[in-house]
Amino acid sequence: MQSGRDEPVSPAGRLFLQSKTELIINCSIGFKNPLEPEAMKTYFANSLFMKHPRFCSLLVVDAKGREFWRKTKINIDDHVIIHPKNPSLECESEEECEDKINAILADYAVSSPLSMEKPLWELHIISELKCMIFRFHHAMGDGISLMSLFLATCKRLCDGKDALSDVNVGENKKGEIKKRKGKGNPFIRILKVIWWTILSVMEVIGRSLWVRDKKTVISGGDGVELWPRMVATAKFTLEDMKTVKRTIPQATINDVLFGVLSLGFSKYLESRSSQGLQEGQQITGLAMVNLRKQPGLQEVSKLMDENCSRWGNKFGFMILPVYYHNTKDADPLKFVKRAKVMIDRKKQSLGAHFSYYAGKFTMSLFGPKAASMSNHKILCNTTFTISNIVGTQEESTFAGNPMTYITATTTSLPTAVMMHMVSYAGKASLQISVAKEIIPDPRFMAKCFEDALLEMKTVAQRAAMDDVC
Repeated sequence: MQSGRDEPVSPAGRLFLQSKTELIINCSIGFKNPLEPEAMKTYFANSLFMKHPRFCSLLVVDAKGREFWRKTKINIDDHVIIHPKNPSLECESEEECEDKINAILADYAVSSPLSMEKPLWELHIISELKCMIFRFHHAMGDGISLMSLFLATCKRLCDGKDALSDVNVGENKKGEIKKRKGKGNPFIRILKVIWWTILSVMEVIGRSLWVRDKKTVISGGDGVELWPRMVATAKFTLEDMKTVKRTIPQATINDVLFGVLSLGFSKYLESRSSQGLQEGQQITGLAMVNLRKQPGLQEVSKLMDENCSRWGNKFGFMILPVYYHNTKDADPLKFVKRAKVMIDRKKQSLGAHFSYYAGKFTMSLFGPKAASMSNHKILCNTTFTISNIVGTQEESTFAGNPMTYITATTTSLPTAVMMHMVSYAGKASLQISVAKEIIPDPRFMAKCFEDALLEMKTVAQRAAMDDVC
């Protein structure tokens, strides 16, 4: 073991080490060509990952129970796991491969912890499925940090340059709730920020105590994080989302995404609920918000600085409700317009910053167990979680093999529905992880979301043609 000064685990990292809120990120990457496992292992061993201090550090706990990162020597064979050939994993179609990969991810969600005897990450190479699965403990960093570092190891397919170089790291991406510069009286704008922040703070406090969504067929709760999981993938194209976005003035991809969730959940509930649903019934989600000064993917040179605050977990959350509405004869675009009104209000709030600093305050004053219990309670009182990470929009290669998709999910939380969206090369994959005793048909739920976007696109195209005429 190498010597050197131990680095304390950040407050957010300590939160993710607690049993109630422990999370492992499982990222699946698909490839166009057959895999060469040894070549991929060699490529990874010489990548930026092996130079980053977090990937070369053990988690250690001192006599007072405080967690630290301690530098150690890496044995690449302990981390890069080449799965032996398994005839049962052979596939005849892309859909069959997707189902088998999702079954592996569902198993990882509940029954495959990472060993604390080595740095908290693994790379699984599964040749039959032409995919590899990265597994990182969330205490090491959030999705923005990890995606930025991963894309820095990839090359663009067209010219062999770094995949991250085609992403404007200073540009606001759809994974964040950005604030537009408002027009009008600055005093009025400040009052709006104060007002919407107060409401957001009250929402967080209420959810951490007693306020709970009305029970539906997709509701989770305490203990659901231990239940078996199923995973399905909803697939979108960014062009379809942009088609819908252009139809509604000043709309964003986030507005479209939450409109899709609202319409998709409405479709699912109408099909699966035996009891009557109340028009406008709220279905509340927790959305993760990147709080770094530089939004979107990060500059890799600064990520490599072990003292740089951009690495790690730098995000808060916002409580973002969607609503059930009868879908018969409804205008699909109304779901996006309603979502836009809700998100515009959230953009004027500092609620995400409050959630982050309130968590740090709770950690410092009462310890990680109290912070974990508070976050667990909020999750129990909401219906779904969602995160959204933008990837490179150019086709890219890893170890010289073109990638076909990137998806991400995590280990389980008390919510019965967990969603993680990642975009790559003009497409977006929404991984839907569900408690299978509550939602036995996640593929149908995924189809509800896909159909929702297609219906919105059809109406948007019709509206655009009418404008031209």
